[in-house]
Amino acid sequence: MGYPIPTAMKTGTTICGIIYKDGVILASDTRATSGNIIATKNCQKLHRMANKIFCAGAGTAADCDMMTAMMASNLELHRLNTGRDPRISTIERMLKQHLYRYQGHIGCALIIGGVDSTGAHLCSISPHGNSFRQPYLTMGSGSLNADAVLESRWRPDMELEEAKKLVRDAIAAGIFNDLMSGSNVDIVVITNKGSDFIRPYDIANIKGKREGTYNFAKGATAVLSTKVIPLDIEGNEVRIIAEEPMDI
Repeated sequence: MGYPIPTAMKTGTTICGIIYKDGVILASDTRATSGNIIATKNCQKLHRMANKIFCAGAGTAADCDMMTAMMASNLELHRLNTGRDPRISTIERMLKQHLYRYQGHIGCALIIGGVDSTGAHLCSISPHGNSFRQPYLTMGSGSLNADAVLESRWRPDMELEEAKKLVRDAIAAGIFNDLMSGSNVDIVVITNKGSDFIRPYDIANIKGKREGTYNFAKGATAVLSTKVIPLDIEGNEVRIIAEEPMDI
């Protein structure tokens, strides 16, 4: 008969990135799901690739973690071999060629952001290896909600605090309107001087305080009936003297 074909696992995330006046800001939520179960509320989805390059990952958490770790290692080897800081185009090419080779079977949807010798750059890479560049980008199951915020409020040469609030509101739109996104908002600010990883930047879903109590006093619940079954213990063997069918 064999085994049944495994069904697709529903995953979800909200990640985004923008180019502002002095560099790039990436942001993400922190909820990781396994089907309709919340696996963790504090998953890290922003990955360091190099000194001034970060990557936000959506899709399968294990694939994103292993892919970014492997590419960060390869990028460091590239830096040591060339003696130069890597460019955004380098890691973009490395990632898209590797993902294209597996034709979408590696569940990574990535947004790469950073600052190199040619300026600030932002690009998205799909699981099939297609790349796309734009001043603001969003991916994941909550991307439509985040995109509505970015399209209405992004503008060139934004100041730092205004840009931080924009990405926070974009991720919050995904958190409050997408069941697969939730918990906190993480951001990383990347400039020509380095990076500032803020985790968490904002706690969007604050757990409410339980009003009632479930500690009942002994005797609060009435006992409707009592049934005693005697046991005959002989050595390590336990025998039920009066065998009766179990209530189902």
